[in-house]
Amino acid sequence: MPRIFTPGVLRLYLVLDPNLCGGAQGMVDTARAAAANGATLVQLRAPQWKKRALVECARALKKVLAPFGVPLIVNDHADVCLAANAEGLHVGQKDLSPVDARALIGQNRILGLSANTAEHFSVVDRNLVDYLGVGPIALTRTKTDTGAALGISGFAALASCKPCPIVAIGSVSALNARDLMRAGADGIAVVSAICGKPDAARATRELADIVNFRDRPRALS
Repeated sequence: MPRIFTPGVLRLYLVLDPNLCGGAQGMVDTARAAAANGATLVQLRAPQWKKRALVECARALKKVLAPFGVPLIVNDHADVCLAANAEGLHVGQKDLSPVDARALIGQNRILGLSANTAEHFSVVDRNLVDYLGVGPIALTRTKTDTGAALGISGFAALASCKPCPIVAIGSVSALNARDLMRAGADGIAVVSAICGKPDAARATRELADIVNFRDRPRALS
């Protein structure tokens, strides 16, 4: 059967960071708290890890995310995605091509692609790619192999000609999330806005309110 993907799954996309979360168990705990409080998609990204550790962590993440119906995306490694039976794969411009990635993971899994220029957008094949991760919005310390910062205006310019659903990434937080959604994002991808926070559940709820354009009631004085 064909893969099932809707832009709504991008609404609040958590990209896990093993350093900020304090290792594998910290990522599992963070993912559980986020999924229970409004995260709609979770990505496992640990570029320094060996494959066995990635597969073990991916399986643990699948287990805690399943009750909430939140899909798991694996960054870069198609073999890890398949071994852990994750719901999707995300690749960058220098990773597997979308053609090769789709051939490996099949038609039933989600495929995301990093993009940050109009040229990248112009060659996207919507039959292969489900969404684009667009950024960085600002300089970020959690990922160093990125292009120049787009800013809100640069992101909006790309969003105006998006070939498929897009998610904003790279220094995205509660401070700019609403502006990015209004600029044309289908969702936001966050790292440090949730990972490493003293209360990941509360941080997730606050972001979920923003991306869903919900205003919290004022506290009674």
